[in-house]
Order: sequence, then structure tokens, then C-alpha cells
Amino acid sequence: MKGALILLLASALAIASGRAAPIERDLGQGLVYFRVHTLPGDLPAAVLVGGHPCVLDVRYVPGGDVEATALLGWLKRQAGIHNPVFLLANNETSGVLLAPLNSPDAVIGLVIVGASAPNFSPDVALIVAPGDERRAYDALEKGATIDSLISDRVIKSRNDEAALARARLSDNGADEPEAAPAAASAAQPPSVIDPVLQRAVQLHRSLLALKRI
Repeated sequence: MKGALILLLASALAIASGRAAPIERDLGQGLVYFRVHTLPGDLPAAVLVGGHPCVLDVRYVPGGDVEATALLGWLKRQAGIHNPVFLLANNETSGVLLAPLNSPDAVIGLVIVGASAPNFSPDVALIVAPGDERRAYDALEKGATIDSLISDRVIKSRNDEAALARARLSDNGADEPEAAPAAASAAQPPSVIDPVLQRAVQLHRSLLALKRI
């Protein structure tokens, strides 16, 4: 009885604090999406990742040294050459969290994807208006399906971005086969698209096609 009361109290406190629960979605072909709101509590357990590639979304996440240490430790445990972690971040992600990840060899198997900004240089940079990115990010919280946010309008990533991802996954990618030319983009669908998440999925599919993962 006492244990039940404690659990009930913990749930009530979580609701009262307004803390959003972590989000998990299946992106297909062995790729899983995890959205972090707070660190370290929202970092997925190893059993959920299971040694597979994943997308970890830390856009808009605050944090200091303690949170940065937790994130770096998690990435070192989960990322690898054959099970990359695609980290979604932006210039509103705490710089303290991202500082330990600036070096390409800080975490083997890590690929940082995000909207380019003067004070933020991800491995794969996209041109996305801040307001558009925020609307796309919020759409998932408001009930949009993960499929609608990534769409199929562009299947393959550009060759140079696939090369950047391969460079993060291997010390020597000189002998890797060239990626196939990207298909021409179709017309934009009317639904909201999250281009940062979409690009991470495209990179994963390209690496699968190249048999790199």
C-alpha cells in the first residue's frame, strides 16, 4: 500500500511540474527515434536501443556540466561504426552539452545533424528557418505522425552529406563506393516536414544501401 502511494505521488509531481515525457517512434528499417526533453532522465535505456542505429533529438534541450557528462557517456556507450547515433541539435541546444562533441573522434559513430547557424556547425548542416524548425518540432508533440514529418518526397541524401556521415563512422573512407546520385526532389507535400529529422533518416538509408551499417 505504501509503495502504491509513493508511485501515485511521483506521478502527481511529474504532472504538476509540467515535465514532458520522452518520445519514442519507429522510423523503419531498424532505426528508432528518441526525443529528449531533459537530461539525463530522458536518455533511453540500453535495452531500448539494443545496439541498433538511432536518432537522438536534443534540440532545445538545456543543460550544464552534469548533463553534458551524462550525454557524452550515453553516446560513447551506444554509438559505434555499425550502429551510428544521429544526434539532432540546433543553436538552441545548450552549448555546454555540445562542446565535448566538437571533435569528430570524440564519439565514434556519432553524426550531428542540424540547421546551420553562426554559432553552431553540425556535421550535416541544413538551411532551415528557425520558425519553420520549431513548428516542425512541435508538430510531433501536437499529434503529427512521424511518417508525415519525414515524408518520402526525397529518398536519398546528397553524396557529400553521405560522405560526411561515412567519415564520422570510419577513420578511412577512401575505399568506400560512391553513393548513387540523388533522385530529383518531388513537389513539396502540404503537410509539415521536419527537414532535420528527415535528413537523418536519409543518411541512415544511404548508409544501409552502401552496406556501411
